[in-house]
Amino acid sequence: MSKIIIYALFLSFIFLFGGCSSAKRVVVAQKPLPQWYENPPHSKGDVLYGVGEGKNKQEAINNALSFIASTLSVSISSSFRAKTVIREGSINSSDAQYVNQTHSRVKRVRITNYALVNAAELGFKHYAVLVAVSKQKLFAGLQSEVTQTFLEIAMEEKGVQRKNTLAQFVFYEKALQKVEKLQNDIVIMKVLQPNYMPQEYYTKREALVKKYNALRLHIHFSIHATKEAKRFVSSFKKGIEKRGFFLGTKEDKYHFIVKIEAQIVPANAYGFTIARAQINVTTYDKNKNIIGANLLHITGQSSQGYSVALQDLSKKLGVQIEKEGIFKILNLNIY
Repeated sequence: MSKIIIYALFLSFIFLFGGCSSAKRVVVAQKPLPQWYENPPHSKGDVLYGVGEGKNKQEAINNALSFIASTLSVSISSSFRAKTVIREGSINSSDAQYVNQTHSRVKRVRITNYALVNAAELGFKHYAVLVAVSKQKLFAGLQSEVTQTFLEIAMEEKGVQRKNTLAQFVFYEKALQKVEKLQNDIVIMKVLQPNYMPQEYYTKREALVKKYNALRLHIHFSIHATKEAKRFVSSFKKGIEKRGFFLGTKEDKYHFIVKIEAQIVPANAYGFTIARAQINVTTYDKNKNIIGANLLHITGQSSQGYSVALQDLSKKLGVQIEKEGIFKILNLNIY
């Protein structure tokens, strides 16, 4: 068989199978949106309705739940503004900021109890759904989350009482961060059930704030530095004070000692004078137990001599403390 005939047969096979492939292609026409999607039922009474589209059914459900959350945030904003005292023709800036923050948080609320009322496949990777959420079940879920959070805090609080006061301070700080996030739930619950009185939440929150402030106002540090490390004392002092504590020498349960040791080695490279420092930082409680230790390597440099390189070294330490925070620099074992 000649090469021409073989080539002709090869082309014939390509056109034959190519034609078959084209014949099997199916174009799925988009279906019109169902009536329940274009005109969904209005949220009323105990039920909130939402519609959503997506590439699959779950994505459509998630979008519908996000829609419900957005309607909640609008209700919250309206309710909050209606109760806000108008000052000089506008809402106080802090109130407006609170409304915006709440609006954003509500959009991210996780709704787990819902009913899928309707679903339709509108075409390839195109779904639409209608979901319903019971206000009563949503309220119960949020209330359970609030209750569970305070139970967990109470259990952790019992264990932390055996630790030093700095560890207790960190516990209350983190506990208040958790409680702050619950405020969003409280606001939603008030919209869902206007008669709901969250007094228990505020009472427990106030108790945590009181303990946190008591520790913050009493905890104090003293700094001990070797001769070469004395240039770093001011940087550590600023970091401690920025964290809300003060320097003191009274040896009680609120007293902590920061010991700084340093080795600084001069060098020269490419026309620069270099000061390489190895800084050992150790933190003790009142019983001289080590609660944190860290080793810092910092290099200062200057083209104007060693004294300026040392200044650059101190400056870089200050920047690192400012950036990372004094607790991370001290590497405290209290978390």
